Amino acid sequence: MIGLLGGSFDPIHAGHLALARAALERLGLAQVRFIPAGHPWQKGEITDAAHRARMVAAAIAGEPRFTLDLSEVERPGPSYTIDTLRALRASLGPDVPLVLVLGADQMERLDTWREWQRLLDFAHIAVARRNDAVLTLSWPLQTFYNEHWARAAQLRDRPAGCIVDLEMAPVDASATEIRALLRAPASPERDARLAQIVPAPVLDYIRAHDLYR
Repeated sequence: MIGLLGGSFDPIHAGHLALARAALERLGLAQVRFIPAGHPWQKGEITDAAHRARMVAAAIAGEPRFTLDLSEVERPGPSYTIDTLRALRASLGPDVPLVLVLGADQMERLDTWREWQRLLDFAHIAVARRNDAVLTLSWPLQTFYNEHWARAAQLRDRPAGCIVDLEMAPVDASATEIRALLRAPASPERDARLAQIVPAPVLDYIRAHDLYR
């Protein structure tokens, strides 16, 4: 089974890596593909995709079951997950189970995504649940979730079509906080917090390229 973890990764941080590791361990995945969005259509101003992809590469180096997928970076136009899943299914064949790994916040706004009802035609969905936090879903999303919910052990039985819960410990990290810290004046407290939530190779890259000033 292959896990798919997409996002803007602006920048990638400890929370993303913890989510990927939880998916590997609890869902029994063979690998997790990190898929930086090339042109995330629901975002405003964003760091150049080449920088974001290189930061992901720096963060996952040395993790043999983590790989970088540049398909959205290299594809022109807005980055739609449904297009990525179609392309992956076409290249990997009909039988490989694919698991789209989402944070709870992404699941709660899934009904704003392009062709969201068709995502399960191409992959399973795993929803990260931190300390049994309650999902706040719209009625269509709750119906979608209820109709397709399954246990993690069932993911191997078919290549797509299930929604499973992925329990993980909460990680207090966000790209918004990181960008704010990098714009703030240097201090021991600031630097300690950055070191806690940003992988060292990523922090080195950010400083070398003067990002987020």
